[in-house]
Amino acid sequence: MLIGELSRRTGVAARLLRYYEEQGLLCPDRDTSGYRVYAPDAPYVVARIRGMLAAGLTTDAIREMLPCATDAGPGIEPCPDVLRTMTAHLERMDADIADLHRRRAALAAFREATEGRKQGARAR
Repeated sequence: MLIGELSRRTGVAARLLRYYEEQGLLCPDRDTSGYRVYAPDAPYVVARIRGMLAAGLTTDAIREMLPCATDAGPGIEPCPDVLRTMTAHLERMDADIADLHRRRAALAAFREATEGRKQGARAR
């Protein structure tokens, strides 16, 4: 199938499909005219890429893990280093979440102090 058909089937813009190719996530063949020709399973691969991106994985991590996605089912085969990569991403997300909680608490305290000053100014 050509890029336009893959785009229609997946709802992913052709430009984004070309980006996935640039990142080494999709590897279409080329016909004699130079057009990209995608394999019949390309819609499943695109769905897998989208799911992995939605999970917060980087394109580098996806490139590493994608060969382990051997079917359209959930999860992927535990190829070497896949679980380590996933665990590292989860740990990074946990650290980011903890940082966001700290930043939110600091902002809430700042807002509360600002409200207190506003109320104090009204009392004068």
